[in-house]
Amino acid sequence: MSETAQISTPYPAHLDADFPPLKNDLILRVARGEDVERIPVWIMRQAGRYLPEFREERSKHDFFTICRTPELACLVTLQPIDRYEGLLDASIIFSDILVVPQALGLEVQMLPAKGPHFPEPLVDPSHLARLKKDVNVDAELRYVFEAITLTRQKLDGRVPLFGFVGAPWTLMAYMIEGGGSKTLSKAKAWLGQWPEESKELLQRVTDVVVDFLVGQAKAGAQLLQVFDSWAGELSPAQFNEFSLPYIQQIPTRVRAALREIDPTLAKIPMVVFARGAHYALESLSTPEIGYDIISLDWTMDPVASRKRVGDNVSLQGNADPSLLYAPKETIKKEVAVMLEKFGTKRRYIANLGHGMHPDHDPEHLRAFLEAIRDVSSERNS
Repeated sequence: MSETAQISTPYPAHLDADFPPLKNDLILRVARGEDVERIPVWIMRQAGRYLPEFREERSKHDFFTICRTPELACLVTLQPIDRYEGLLDASIIFSDILVVPQALGLEVQMLPAKGPHFPEPLVDPSHLARLKKDVNVDAELRYVFEAITLTRQKLDGRVPLFGFVGAPWTLMAYMIEGGGSKTLSKAKAWLGQWPEESKELLQRVTDVVVDFLVGQAKAGAQLLQVFDSWAGELSPAQFNEFSLPYIQQIPTRVRAALREIDPTLAKIPMVVFARGAHYALESLSTPEIGYDIISLDWTMDPVASRKRVGDNVSLQGNADPSLLYAPKETIKKEVAVMLEKFGTKRRYIANLGHGMHPDHDPEHLRAFLEAIRDVSSERNS
């Protein structure tokens, strides 16, 4: 069989029976609304630049080489699990949300001290013709699926494994801005000047996102998170028109596709993180949309948020990442306040309100994780 034929073959579905038995199901139980004996915790960007062991690997390999090499992606995914043995209740596959624009045909580079860079971003709607119309995720993103399957095996059931994807609006913004931006002026200009073409782009991205998440679940991911990192840059009206309709397609379409493969796969918990979109809590938490967990950024009050979403979804978050610069005693004190506000029995997963910073001290993250363990155990004893 030719190499092309091999990578075009649909990636096989893997069920739980294909992997080592899971020893820690706290996060899955929280997603189902069950009471737990202690609060589970994981950290966004828990594998990455703040870890010296990751920087060592990064000195040898380009960022996207690590993403595209299943053995390397597995290695760095496991680094925080090994370092913080017994303190993390989930892993998240090492990848990047911008592998979707790459699959659509855009070049993305990860530049030192600058971050993601698109040499040729989308400037106007005529550039939509540059995008692939029919993306075969089994071919284009197979390396992510292989990394997930390998990582499930190497985890040996210690903790569940998250898969993830960027939300359509956030991916669209990167594709137009060409990288990070303080204003998103170019992407938001599209919404005003070319609203129908913007929706066409959002739908095309959504279709790839859905197929990508289905593939991650088939490969062995046990939870799926959708990151709308730039949701808060939209007004409520813009969010309702250009983000929410595409975010809300995802759980329904993903689960429908998985149900056709195996009914057990369709039960996978799904998380949405719409950073800064305070106004969207009610919309994102409705049963009709189907997300099991809503992740909160650090500017959102836990008590008020719980009142707004009710008890039908779990909450995740939401310590300010800058807390990890504080003395360890302050970290423990703030963790106690956070857990008091969220409660410590059910429907809550501890996390930061966004990801780790590159200059965080790994031992301060350890203090954060230990504080969650200790405070949670004290209150549930």
